[in-house]
Amino acid sequence: MKKILLTFLFIIISTNVLAFEKDTNFTIEEFKAAQNEGKTIVVNSWNKYCSTCKAQTKVFNTAKNDFNDVIFYFYEQTENPEIAEFLKIEYWTTIAVYKNNKEIAREMGLTSKKKIYDLIKKGI
Repeated sequence: MKKILLTFLFIIISTNVLAFEKDTNFTIEEFKAAQNEGKTIVVNSWNKYCSTCKAQTKVFNTAKNDFNDVIFYFYEQTENPEIAEFLKIEYWTTIAVYKNNKEIAREMGLTSKKKIYDLIKKGI
């Protein structure tokens, strides 16, 4: 019984340590409007218990300041299935770049600042 309790406690504590706060910051209509304006859009799908997503968030916090002409959209993959379906993004950690009403590039699992920046630059 003690092992079960300790295991349960470990799971709760480790899950809370990984969790981070972030919000979905767009709708499909806002995405379409930005596309119609010819803006470069970077979309990142994430999950609050994903360590890779957390690492990506740190890079995007810097990228938002370094790429002033780029729109950064973020959405929680499991809580926004309509966005995931619309963008045809099946997995969290996906980064997709759009320009002129088409997808320019897409990668999954990137955490390196250089690789994420290189991906963003494909839409500029």
